[in-house]
Amino acid sequence: MLVAAAVCPCPPLLVPEVAAGAAPELDAARAACGDALGVLAAARPDLLVVVGPGDDAGPEVYPEGTPGSFRGFGVDLDVRLGSDRGTPAGRELPYGLAVGAWLLGRAGWADAPVEGLAVGEDLAAERCAEAGEALAGRAERVALLVMGDASACRSLKAPGYLDERAAPFDAELARALGAADTGALRALDTGLARELKVSGRAPWQVLAGAAAGNADLRGALLHEDAPYGVGYLVAGWS
Repeated sequence: MLVAAAVCPCPPLLVPEVAAGAAPELDAARAACGDALGVLAAARPDLLVVVGPGDDAGPEVYPEGTPGSFRGFGVDLDVRLGSDRGTPAGRELPYGLAVGAWLLGRAGWADAPVEGLAVGEDLAAERCAEAGEALAGRAERVALLVMGDASACRSLKAPGYLDERAAPFDAELARALGAADTGALRALDTGLARELKVSGRAPWQVLAGAAAGNADLRGALLHEDAPYGVGYLVAGWS
């Protein structure tokens, strides 16, 4: 059963070495992510699954010990999913899971085994929910670290340029994550999310599916901002 979840953004810029001189601009987001991971630790899960955007529809499973790297962003920095006691999958973590692995390493996570699940923007909402339900049944106490960004169209300099639909989309998303509103997350418009370059749609719908079996979960929005024209949201569910 899902007992806790942390929702965090997944831009590589969250890693200070990648952000370089711009690193202080995301200090508040990093601090909020640390608070969200504290929610996971307090829940004392038997299994933690990091869910994030993938290159293919998926879902793609990454076992504990799978390596990741930020070398593609010009930084000589490697990470690993959880400990090295697992059996690596023979492939590297996609960037969202790599950022999640970095957050866990930064927090010194050692509370439970860690696995990864990547889901792409082509994975239908129903399939996402089914994947989440399956995750929730993996152990008696399951926690999720859910990585994903909101719209990338919040300003003229945003990766997707300015789209007037972006701010209302992000506002409703922030409300849903803060309220642990699984119905609203399941109902996210897949087409609109794609047009607004939302990377977190599929991971959030996995979360919604995982939470279906625990009506007692309550949410709290810990951070909301849109630096660089991209929506970054942090929430904790417990």
